[in-house]
Amino acid sequence: MKKNLLKYSPAVIITLLLGIYIGLQLNRFLTTRQNLQIKKLENVLRYTESFYIDTLKREKLVEDAIEGMFSNLDPHTVYISPQEQQVSEEEFRGNFEGIGIEFQIIKDTVVVVSPITGGPSELVGILSGDRIIKINGKSCIGFTNEQVIKSLRGKKGTKVEVTVYRPSVGKQINFSIVRDTINIYSVNASLIYNKDIGYISLNRFAETSTKEMIDALKKLYSSGMKKLVLDLRNNPGGYLEQAVQIADLFIDDKKLIVYTKGRLDEFNEEYRAEKEYPYEKIPLIVLVNRGSASASEIVAGAIQDWDRGLIVGETTFGKGLVQRQIVLPDNSAVRITIAKYYTPSGRAIQRSYKDKKNYYKELYERVEFDSNNVDHSLEKNNSKEIYKTKNGRKVHAGNGITPDYIVENYKDSEFSIELRKNNLYYLYVRKYMDKKGEVLRQIYKHDMQKFIREFNFSEDDMKTFIDFVKEQKIKFNYDDYLKDKEITKTRLKAFVARDIYRDEGWYSVILMSDRQFQKAIQHFKEAEEMIR
Repeated sequence: MKKNLLKYSPAVIITLLLGIYIGLQLNRFLTTRQNLQIKKLENVLRYTESFYIDTLKREKLVEDAIEGMFSNLDPHTVYISPQEQQVSEEEFRGNFEGIGIEFQIIKDTVVVVSPITGGPSELVGILSGDRIIKINGKSCIGFTNEQVIKSLRGKKGTKVEVTVYRPSVGKQINFSIVRDTINIYSVNASLIYNKDIGYISLNRFAETSTKEMIDALKKLYSSGMKKLVLDLRNNPGGYLEQAVQIADLFIDDKKLIVYTKGRLDEFNEEYRAEKEYPYEKIPLIVLVNRGSASASEIVAGAIQDWDRGLIVGETTFGKGLVQRQIVLPDNSAVRITIAKYYTPSGRAIQRSYKDKKNYYKELYERVEFDSNNVDHSLEKNNSKEIYKTKNGRKVHAGNGITPDYIVENYKDSEFSIELRKNNLYYLYVRKYMDKKGEVLRQIYKHDMQKFIREFNFSEDDMKTFIDFVKEQKIKFNYDDYLKDKEITKTRLKAFVARDIYRDEGWYSVILMSDRQFQKAIQHFKEAEEMIR
């Protein structure tokens, strides 16, 4: 070592040592500054907690401080409380432990909307429309949603006693239910529409989403599916890797699906198609709307950029930021934006959030009209950067995914909005099924297509519905009622179908009057030509 040092002049050695010394002092200075800022925060917390006029909880002060820290960052860097984190974990893990029912509280009574398929409640014979009146021998009349969930959920293998009143038989029935793991499905429905059109509704990108999609596609394929509508409307996103795997079901070779770029190189990644699937050449249409965000936009963007299929509906949310979730010791969490994602053509999807106050308001005030936008000429005045799809179509960056066919959804009248807001479709059908449900199940239980063909609400039924609405003290608007009458009948029929056939029944009926879906299936010829 001494021999090596002798090679350098004293001036060089002094400069080297001086550099090391300055570096150490600078590091000490920066560390001291950081510690001072942390100390400052601790002092403010302590003084506020000690001197403020009202008694304060430290946990709430800390949460407010974190939220304040994030308030000037992007809209998707957020703090999540322990309670919210638990619900979020269940949703994206895809399961929880309990008895497996969907319920609503109607006039202080817990009403079973539907037992979850394959869950403990279905196995013991709980039915849609049952009123839960006791839990473990104690009345649950007047319970809140939180109280019901707390009472019915519990560790797998534990038992809960439930007493229901069943209107169709006019008596109380006792059930002993053993709690189990309940799956939360991200595929709402998968069905064949009109002989050969497959339809899949995906509500989130959770841990089990790819497996659910593969299972649904296999089922539809074996049932004669020749083309597919993938419905991502109101899908807020989820796991990035799930979006990549689901896009891979339809995109061939090793094509790029999405890439990310962040401030740190470790967050720069490319994601490509990896596996071969039999669905890579099936004509495809993806339905989106302003509620389709993040992972939904990754899938739609890749399909559009590779001209793999058509995008139909409304311009998507415009969330192109990648978050990393960090769980804190008390099981709260922070989601911190670490990168932006880009579609295969290079498009950034994220909308501007400079006006953070109106970030969400702008989304719901957006106005779009039915338009053929296949060449994306409607965006020609858009000042954002222009990119090209595989076949040379121009597409734009920075404002979500704009569909190839823009289709407005059906706009309800003010009267219909009131009906939906007050849950009157379901409440009426609940009364209707209490009287006629047993008979309808005997006639239609094993033949949904027969139900779809034959069952309809009569004029007498609709008069009864009008009387029911008036009893609820909702102002009756006859002109609006006439305008929406057919839609109203379809919605009521869909609630009956859900009672008998669960979600598959609901979607099979509701798609018949779904304006965006009906417009979409008119364009399968073009979708087929894109993949030739």
